Amino acid sequence: NARSNLRNQTIGFIFQNFNLLPRATSLRNVMLPLAYRNMSESERVTSAEHALQIVGLEKRKDHMPTQLSGGERQRVAIARALVSNPSVILADEPTGNLDTKNGEAIIELLVEMSAKGQTVVMVTHDQRLVKYSDRVIRFLDGEITTE
Repeated sequence: NARSNLRNQTIGFIFQNFNLLPRATSLRNVMLPLAYRNMSESERVTSAEHALQIVGLEKRKDHMPTQLSGGERQRVAIARALVSNPSVILADEPTGNLDTKNGEAIIELLVEMSAKGQTVVMVTHDQRLVKYSDRVIRFLDGEITTE
């Protein structure tokens, strides 16, 4: 329980394959991490709506994952990771399913969060994102090749 609470209170996960609940709306998917906190339903809704607004999906809050494009699903997953204002964000290919415009907006958001003191750990194959990083560690076949 202590580890679960620590993860919920401290870490935001952005999964490459989204991990959205298929029978829950965008809003409900984003609210999920807040369900384990001592927050009222109205506070959870307000926080989730704000997170969806940050990623540009406030108008898609009542849509199910199957009604969203891959990029929209990615942004719902990002909103879910950010909704609890975590200290650490673990991001696996956070822009992999996004078009250029939305990808740049998400990277700018992650850079802004890092500038405010949040730790962002990102795994990506997109070499264009290196310029946004404070530190780059390269892997090849499971081995660190440069640091």
